[in-house]
Amino acid sequence: MDPISFGTDGWRGVMARDFVFDRVRLVAAAVAEYIQAENMAPRGVVVGYDRRFLSEHFARAVAEVLAGRGVPVFLPAAAVPTPVTAFAVRHLEAAGAVMITASHNPPEYNGIKFIPEYAGPALPDVTQAIEDRIRRLAGGFVPGEGDLDLATAAGRGLVRDLDVKETYLDHLGGLVDLSAVAGAGRPIVVDSLYGAGAGYLESALHRAGVRTETLHGGRDPLFGGHLPDPTEAFLGPLAERVTAAGALVGLALDGDADRFGLVDADGTFIAPNAFLPLLYRYLLVEKGMRGPAARSVATTHLLDRVAARYGETVLETPVGFKYIGRNLRERGCILGGEESGGLTVQGHVPEKDGILAGLLAAEMVARTGHSLGELSRLLAAEVGGLVSARVDVHVAAAEKERVLKRLAAYRPDRLAGMAVVDTATLDGVRFLREDGSWVLVRASGTEPLFRLYAEAASESGLAALTGEVRGFLHL
Repeated sequence: MDPISFGTDGWRGVMARDFVFDRVRLVAAAVAEYIQAENMAPRGVVVGYDRRFLSEHFARAVAEVLAGRGVPVFLPAAAVPTPVTAFAVRHLEAAGAVMITASHNPPEYNGIKFIPEYAGPALPDVTQAIEDRIRRLAGGFVPGEGDLDLATAAGRGLVRDLDVKETYLDHLGGLVDLSAVAGAGRPIVVDSLYGAGAGYLESALHRAGVRTETLHGGRDPLFGGHLPDPTEAFLGPLAERVTAAGALVGLALDGDADRFGLVDADGTFIAPNAFLPLLYRYLLVEKGMRGPAARSVATTHLLDRVAARYGETVLETPVGFKYIGRNLRERGCILGGEESGGLTVQGHVPEKDGILAGLLAAEMVARTGHSLGELSRLLAAEVGGLVSARVDVHVAAAEKERVLKRLAAYRPDRLAGMAVVDTATLDGVRFLREDGSWVLVRASGTEPLFRLYAEAASESGLAALTGEVRGFLHL
């Protein structure tokens, strides 16, 4: 079995191979030790879970471990999205949360993420402390020893019911102008991709009197036979229904509802890199908010152009929403986003929230009277346009080190006929050209895979830029 390691967003593994009950209990015991060492055990821990196969049973196992070690548990009766679990931590002033989810990964995966008391993704010092405890406990750990069954734990007040859906929706109502969405007088189509977010967008919209249509709202642990990932490849049915229904917009969520997908009124998929700059401008101009934005090194520089246009700045982070969330907590950012579909705003939890993102998209379209495509064209006229792309390149395991060595030595003065004005190594290696176009090369930490992210003024410029880098690295 692969070692238990908390990556960019928790530990994930294939069920019945790596992700098994005994190892889940071991992780829960390490979390209990961490909470106790931080003197926060009396505040309790939220245990959330998604709709994957056995997720509710893994969650109950976690609750039994925590309760058996004297840590009170808040446990929901049904699946809860990751952002709602994070919200519950803040609302209850809990010591943190354990979330059972593999997010947008394939159906055979499940996972655990720990959400600390600040209600955002755990930073490396926290996950390292938990991993250290996992390694120390592993040698003598006896699964089940010291655990407390749920009935006994509930009788002792150590396991309590959790239901914060209505409180969470109340909170969203203070962040989003849902009356404006209702005023548009058009339905919204929602695709939760069989995930834990089913019913949340609909409930928020129904409160304001907005008509909705739901796709894939039931539970299917196989997610219809594909990834529960709200990318263009999986949102064809949503696009069809949006156009057929004359909808204002189509909103999609991933398996645990922390990522968003958007379909415009004409059925066009709107990528996160296209939406984030629109939302940042909207927050600054239409909602009167002031402050910087935070983005990962792999996310669109259109955010930087919007910031420059309105006298603000952008804070760049390594890949991983934990770093973005920290900037919202500590640096006064009003928006945090990443190209993979993560987003949050000031006043909300510092965790990505696809439900909030979808509602903000609907508000923006309703209040401006423009479709997302029209808003994109207006923004391009104002600050210029950029075309974004991400390319995943798989290599043989033996080739990964060779490519890494070439990348470490690769420092070109020019790329595709234009001067390179900056080379950054915050996370991977990024080359920035004098016209603002750029390319980033990042190696996967868990598999023989390289990701190339790039932006340029045109598709042909993008192809030339990525082609030259791939050629040098033999990718």
